[in-house]
Amino acid sequence: MTPQTSLAARTAEQQTSPDLQWWRDAVVYQVYPRSFADSDGDGMGDLPGVTARLPYLRDLGVDAIWLSPFYTSPQKDGGYDVSDYQDVDPRFGSLSDADEMIARAHELGLKVIVDIVPNHSSDQHVLFQQALAAGPGSPERDMYVFADGKGENGELPPNNWTSIFHGQAWTRITEADGTPGQWYLHIFDTSQPDWNWENPRVHELFQDVLRFWLDRGADGFRVDVAHGMIKPEGLPDATVNSAGLIDIPEGEVPIYFDNDGVLDIYREWRPILDSYEGDRMMVLEAWIPEHRLPLYIGDEKAHQSFNFGFLQARWGVETMRAAIEKPLALADAVGSPTTWVLSNHDVIRHASRYGFAPDYEFGEGLRRDEIPDAELGLRRARAATLLMLSLPGSAYLYQGEELGLPEVSDIPDELREDPSHLRAGVPGRDGCRVPLPWTQDAPGYGFSPTGKSWLPQPEAFGPLAADAQDGVEGSTLEMYRTAVHLRRELGLGRPDAAVVFAEDLPAGVLGVIRGDVTILVNTTDAQVELPASSVAGDLASAEVLVASAPTSPGTVPADTAVWLRTS
Repeated sequence: MTPQTSLAARTAEQQTSPDLQWWRDAVVYQVYPRSFADSDGDGMGDLPGVTARLPYLRDLGVDAIWLSPFYTSPQKDGGYDVSDYQDVDPRFGSLSDADEMIARAHELGLKVIVDIVPNHSSDQHVLFQQALAAGPGSPERDMYVFADGKGENGELPPNNWTSIFHGQAWTRITEADGTPGQWYLHIFDTSQPDWNWENPRVHELFQDVLRFWLDRGADGFRVDVAHGMIKPEGLPDATVNSAGLIDIPEGEVPIYFDNDGVLDIYREWRPILDSYEGDRMMVLEAWIPEHRLPLYIGDEKAHQSFNFGFLQARWGVETMRAAIEKPLALADAVGSPTTWVLSNHDVIRHASRYGFAPDYEFGEGLRRDEIPDAELGLRRARAATLLMLSLPGSAYLYQGEELGLPEVSDIPDELREDPSHLRAGVPGRDGCRVPLPWTQDAPGYGFSPTGKSWLPQPEAFGPLAADAQDGVEGSTLEMYRTAVHLRRELGLGRPDAAVVFAEDLPAGVLGVIRGDVTILVNTTDAQVELPASSVAGDLASAEVLVASAPTSPGTVPADTAVWLRTS
């Protein structure tokens, strides 16, 4: 079945089966617009570049695209510092370019999910500028979290909270009359003041934002920092440990995250989405303890929340199995499908993460002296991807992972833009945001017609360019294409299809049974022989549907995954 035929069949199925909600088993491709495709040669990706490359995503077989923010922004945090939620930053194009992109995606059978950033805005947002000018106690200032400082003259921050991007989470302003004034909260960068969600006007503002993009054809939203909008009453100090740092018990989150009031926001938003045709949805970026997940999703709340436990699982049977079993059980409890993800714009690419020992402790990005085993990392990453794509629910891919792109660690410091790097000197997240290679022999590997690139591309990207892998048997791109289409044809993503773990396999082999398809992942460093008799049937002579590395009959090589048909 060709990609076009498969997508046409999928579209027809959606049209003839009104009860089938597309997001329950979708494969979603994340586009980071700055780094996807540059149409005008300025070295930064844009919306016309995305539109031009949509046929590539159609052929990859994905159901939807999720775009990181392309709104008007000073770009202090890669667009997650929004100064106008209802316009497009000129770097990326115009509202008409956004309309054209959405329309073209729909023509190709692709849904469009846009990012929404409700925890904070840019300090250049007109409402924050009005808050600064209006003064303490004003309605304008009440749109954000302002507080008086402690100390004799208010010279100390209101509490001891620290920023996710390092340093304190408060900045003191100078009032309009030139005197030292109140402090504003910024859980992230100083340029990202937090909205005050205790104010009904903030609720109204974001309801308008939702309707604005739904009216323009958006099929859903990815909600940034979805666990962060509501702060604890009274803004109390966090407890600190013996080192004087905020104490966050293992598996928990800072005091300013995961407060129950955020759940009411999704109860407000859900009827808005439900009022539009086409199964509009929202997926939450909520880094919360696993047991809290069911509180966020369900019929009256969000549709999905990212399963970050799977992304964080170490290479090995026990850890990977636990990262599958737990979220499946939690999501099933509220009738919502699980999501699966291995990479995104905030984490080290999994082709590099897997190139270290399973117990390796990562920092914030890769340092230059942290050198993964690139061959091993890609081999394991391919295997982990086949496991992910075999599981029920929706799968989220990050741009470039289908090419096997590694994390880039040798970016010159003066070119890094991540606020964590600028505030604390850590490598940060720029290494996973380097622009994509499309054409091996073109300047800038085809990212830009001029060869410009806002972050430098390494030579290693050349052989991984899309055109260098297109049609090449065994390439990472072709493995992704095959697996994505087989997933659809075999119904592996359907959340109502059972997952059974095979218990009678060689040590170090994870086995997942999905009907007559068995997925095996050999996490050892040696080839294993498959049994002729197992709970899954005769694995020794089973048909290989797709494999992450070349295989011989009846065997699975080291660090390899296979999909087998046993009957």
